[in-house]
Amino acid sequence: MSALAASAALMSTSPVAQAENGDTHITGVGVVRTVDCKGSTLFVNGNGNQVFALGDCYAVTVQGSSNLVVADNVVNDITVYGWDQKVLYKNGTPFVWDRGRELGMTNQVNRVPA
Repeated sequence: MSALAASAALMSTSPVAQAENGDTHITGVGVVRTVDCKGSTLFVNGNGNQVFALGDCYAVTVQGSSNLVVADNVVNDITVYGWDQKVLYKNGTPFVWDRGRELGMTNQVNRVPA
């Protein structure tokens, strides 16, 4: 298989959520995924991803741009880097640290009705 064909084959498969030390990592562009946080941290990195997090997330960290995360419950904190990020959570009273806003970028982090 040529290098070009191998690259095309790799690009055609969508990234899969992976657990590392109990945490869930979603990395990619345009990934749509529903995951169970299982009390761990959810990391989302990339552009245009949509992640629906069920159960209790210890924390949520989002990097990149134009990602959407909707979480059932965030226990400890939400940290947002980048711009045009949207993190919505239904339950919890997490500490919110919007690093993008500190640099003049627009992000939305809001509690929404369950």
